[in-house]
Amino acid sequence: MKVETFPLNDVRLTQSPFKHAEDLDVRYLLGLDPDRLLAPYLKGAGLEPKADNYTNWENTGLDGHIGGHYVSALSYMYAATGDEEIKQRLDYMLSELKRAQDAAGDGYLCGAPNGRKIWEAVSKGDIQASSFGLNGGWVPLYNIHKTYAGLRDAYLLAGSKEARDMLVKLTDWMMNLTKDLSDEQIQDMLRSEHGGLNEVFADVADLTGKDNYLQLARRFSHREILDPLLEHEDRLTGKHANTQIPKVIGYKRIADLQGDEGWDDAARFFWETVVERRSISIGGNSVREHFHPSEDFSSMLTSEQGPETCNTYNMLRLTKMLYQTSADVHYMDYYERALYNHILSTIDPVQGGFVYFTPMRSGHYRVYSQPQTSFWCCVGSGMENHAKYGEMIYGHSEDELYVNLFIPSVLQWGKVRVEQLTGFPYEEATTLHLSCGKAKEFTVKFRVPEWTDVSQMELTVNGTAQPVSVSGGYVTVSRKWADGDEVRLTLPMSLRVAALPDGSDNYSFMYGPIVLASRMGKQEQVGLFADDSRGGHVASGPQWPLQDMPVIVGDKDDLLSHIEKVEGKPLEFKLRGVYPERYEGMTLEPFNCLYECRYMVYWPVISPDKLKAQQEALARSEREKNELEAATADKVICGEQQPESDHFIRSEQSRNGSHNDRHWRDATGKGWFSYRMKTNGRDVSRLRVEYEGGMADTDALVMVEERTVGMLSPVDGRGMKTAYFDLPDEMDGKDVLTVKITPSEKKATPRVYEVRLMTAKK
Repeated sequence: MKVETFPLNDVRLTQSPFKHAEDLDVRYLLGLDPDRLLAPYLKGAGLEPKADNYTNWENTGLDGHIGGHYVSALSYMYAATGDEEIKQRLDYMLSELKRAQDAAGDGYLCGAPNGRKIWEAVSKGDIQASSFGLNGGWVPLYNIHKTYAGLRDAYLLAGSKEARDMLVKLTDWMMNLTKDLSDEQIQDMLRSEHGGLNEVFADVADLTGKDNYLQLARRFSHREILDPLLEHEDRLTGKHANTQIPKVIGYKRIADLQGDEGWDDAARFFWETVVERRSISIGGNSVREHFHPSEDFSSMLTSEQGPETCNTYNMLRLTKMLYQTSADVHYMDYYERALYNHILSTIDPVQGGFVYFTPMRSGHYRVYSQPQTSFWCCVGSGMENHAKYGEMIYGHSEDELYVNLFIPSVLQWGKVRVEQLTGFPYEEATTLHLSCGKAKEFTVKFRVPEWTDVSQMELTVNGTAQPVSVSGGYVTVSRKWADGDEVRLTLPMSLRVAALPDGSDNYSFMYGPIVLASRMGKQEQVGLFADDSRGGHVASGPQWPLQDMPVIVGDKDDLLSHIEKVEGKPLEFKLRGVYPERYEGMTLEPFNCLYECRYMVYWPVISPDKLKAQQEALARSEREKNELEAATADKVICGEQQPESDHFIRSEQSRNGSHNDRHWRDATGKGWFSYRMKTNGRDVSRLRVEYEGGMADTDALVMVEERTVGMLSPVDGRGMKTAYFDLPDEMDGKDVLTVKITPSEKKATPRVYEVRLMTAKK
């Protein structure tokens, strides 16, 4: 490492929005019932649970995954705060997990339903893997990864030797489970989402000094993703984003332990690809959980399912690793941007709930989790996010202290106490107060952010001006520091425009590292606080027509002339030259300050002569889409992980993929796939199926409740086709209908892209 970050227990946050988020997270963690989180593990070990599973994802197939996240979050929070109640909760979780592992007898510890059956089949080479399933289970490898990570974090962050022993035993169990599998079989299995198993196995190798665990880590490194990265090829379009990022964290971890420059370079190329070509101003990426084409961000601006919090959580983990081995401040520029604008914005500052999707669709809103109902992946990573704000504020190398983030905090660096006093970003400066006991010589290095003007920076020590000396992206001050010394650095900020990577005429505005946004009202925020339904994490309320949303009328090269600062309010601005006129003078403020409201982050820019035609075209498109949505009781986007999981997909001999930024599923031979679709209390009368026509030797029977309602027949000419099927009268009054698609007499079904239950003819 070129720069080592400090352990969390050396840093304490002081009053700021970050400290407030940390406090809310403590409340959230203590509000959960550990026995309900532990129930899946005890069941998996054949023990009687003390309470029932939680609902939502915790009793519909991903049972136990939050328990692993919870152990990690408690470990981070104890290190960050020293809170004894958090420590007691952690100790209880570990004692019960140990009881489950001891009962298993072979090191096994997992809450996945039917876990033993799944793993036994795997050990025999019977591997039925898909992107979100393995041998009938909902991503059990991803599930068990959370347990591995929790045990690792409990040891590294909270010092639990018991957790270390459990981690090694669980790793030995996996080693034994897969010992007879070929590398090809392992790679086949890794088609199923598996989190960062390669990373945790590398961690175990580091903890034990045993090379066999490192070999296991390499075996669990997915070559389908790694090999193109080694050749600097971006093949990410259409892939489930958060499935891939943890794999790359593992590549980087293995590279660091083995000195593998090729794998290190692959991780760096992935980071550059995602950050520079696939991310938006807040630092997030993906739409509907998948990487869309890097040259077309249109879906980002229309979907209610924008960047997923888990993606940014993992991108920050990768960023930390890349920074530590390079000391490159560009990594910290991204880290800061994503931390302030995405991560900090994903906790409700009043209720304390967490956000899954952060839509970039103008006028839309976010949904917040509730402690007793919501157990999504982004709740798990969310519990961790707000416990680890202190981990990248400071770094060190021998006698150099790095100040990377301008967050109020106290650092204990050996016998040196460093207190950072700042109102940043509302104050464009930061001050370090040093308590040394006796004088000590060392260098203080302040990061020079991408958003500041070095020529305008000012540095003082004890009030006396000093020359601003920049080296390697840092302002450096070397001297013998005495007790009570203060060093202050100004951080001039200015407005700037952030374009989308696809070059389209859509822009957001930033002041320093802060993304600015506008409140658009609190109306019609259906499901603002999530229930325990499988789709409760999606903001499914009305989508306001895009043609009614504000646009900037003018020249894209002169955008900053449309913004004026509000006197006396350092981070508030007014936007001029806006259409419709009712939005003229709309307020811009930090996105991370907006909550429980509809909002706007990106503004289209249109020249006056094109305004009318573009608004009319947008209105037509929106009208057609809204009419279809209004007549839809339920829908499945085929081939996408979460929509299919939410509709309890079952399948045999089925494949999924993507084409032109749309996902599909088909079935071959005697295969089939099915979904459980809800009527949602509406009077459904038809089934609507979108599929790809003109594919040779394909057809499909379309069945509802095992009754054939029609056929998808070969159609002349390739392209998207839509078929409608009337539902039999006996389907009336049912709450759930199982829709099944299977080949009739041909070799395969066509590629099916979408299935809808319709309430009326459309």
